[in-house]
Amino acid sequence: MLTDGALRMLVLLHFHTLGFSPVQLAYLFILYEIAGIVTNLSAGWIAARFGLTSTLYAGLAIQVAALLALSALDPGWALWPSVFFVMAVQGASGVAKDLSKMSAKSAVKLLAPTGQGGLFRWVAVLTGSKNAVKGVGFLLGAALLGLIGFVPSVLAMAAALAVILAAVLWKMPAGLPRGRKGTKFAEVFSKDHNINWLSAARLFLFGARDVWFVVGIPIYFYAVLSDGTEAGDRAAFFLIGSFMALWTILYGAAQASAPRLLRAASRPEAELIGEARRWAGLLFAVPALLALAVWLAGAPAPWLTVTLVAGLLLFGGIFAVNSSLHSYLILAFSTSERVTMDVGFYYMANAAGRLLGTLLSGLSYQLGGLPACLGTAALLVALSWLGAGRLDSGRRAGVPA
Repeated sequence: MLTDGALRMLVLLHFHTLGFSPVQLAYLFILYEIAGIVTNLSAGWIAARFGLTSTLYAGLAIQVAALLALSALDPGWALWPSVFFVMAVQGASGVAKDLSKMSAKSAVKLLAPTGQGGLFRWVAVLTGSKNAVKGVGFLLGAALLGLIGFVPSVLAMAAALAVILAAVLWKMPAGLPRGRKGTKFAEVFSKDHNINWLSAARLFLFGARDVWFVVGIPIYFYAVLSDGTEAGDRAAFFLIGSFMALWTILYGAAQASAPRLLRAASRPEAELIGEARRWAGLLFAVPALLALAVWLAGAPAPWLTVTLVAGLLLFGGIFAVNSSLHSYLILAFSTSERVTMDVGFYYMANAAGRLLGTLLSGLSYQLGGLPACLGTAALLVALSWLGAGRLDSGRRAGVPA
């Protein structure tokens, strides 16, 4: 997750300085998100068929290969060959990240204690720490770009990740499921009412985040903070990376705190399903009000920058509770026999939401600037709220819709 976050910032800021438009920047991440959809859908079956460790090892190895490939990018290439090459490498990176993530999340269902909110607590800690590390990666990527440049940065990350892969291969304990030979790929598609509607809510929730997070806010802040000089660019990179890192770290911390905030240890599952609806409703107001503030301001101003930073941090806190609830509910709704496939299906919807948000981020920023990005985020949150509203506490796992 550290290299995943760092790579995103390296690619975004490096290619923005090369003159890529917001839509072209969004293109760089499209295959990353498409790969996430395909990977999560198939990774659940692969893990059920061949075991969880196989998907974890594959994810780490592919990320090393992707970083090494990106170091071969030639600045002398024409625009579109560069775009397609980076899209392909980002696609491989997306495969790597989702193979690793699906493996870790599925293992929690099998290893976590079930009493006294144990499952929610373990899910929240894993998810929160994962995102906090990714946030540090955003800062690391921006800092490396400013200090040592693009190619040395990706080579350094490839070397570090190769060492981690070797350590995992050496020290991986026994005990995780080894897979079932008779598992069919068609079993990946869930027939459970709650899993399907939760996946729909997840799709729109992450679309609402990425519609401003991927392109809109970084490019807006770059325009506000950089004076166009090399030193100004370095300062802007550091400040943008710091904000993205802080947002993601605080988001991860809020995710880890969600069980305590919601008093999950003493509440039944039915009440937590209701909380998923309520917190989605609370989230809607934040991007809607921020869109209105940016539109009324008409031009960048110090008070507007402060308002955006504060508002987006608030968005992150509420978003984190929504995300943590979803991550708990998918494991609560799934059975041990289907956990890798249900988690894979759910994270396929997560990746589809990121793809939707990525596409809309570049498009909405190009057409209407930051107000359009934030307004679109509010619309997507409303759709997530509708999906969460269809969850049924009276249904048991495995009951078809």
